[in-house]
Amino acid sequence: MPTRREKIEAMLQAEPRDEFLRYSLACEYDNEERYDESLTLFEWLMSDRHIASFLRGAQLLAKLDRIGEARTVLRTGIELARQQGEAHAAGEMGELLASLGALGE
Repeated sequence: MPTRREKIEAMLQAEPRDEFLRYSLACEYDNEERYDESLTLFEWLMSDRHIASFLRGAQLLAKLDRIGEARTVLRTGIELARQQGEAHAAGEMGELLASLGALGE
């Protein structure tokens, strides 16, 4: 029985640029503790202005103790979310940014 990740990878063979599938795969890699692969996909999605990837990417960076990078990602993501009218996403990223507080400084 194929794993969830394997199913997503198979679907990506047919739709290699599908953002939802790439995002799903990045989340699965994160769940499997394949952090480098996960971060690479989140970065690709962020370069394409995929709002949800800013939050998940920042969460992963924070988990990896890369707090400064997480803050940068969140600030960029909040600005893009506001520009795109995604107030809820901007709020979630703002909460994460606030929760990082003085960590890593």
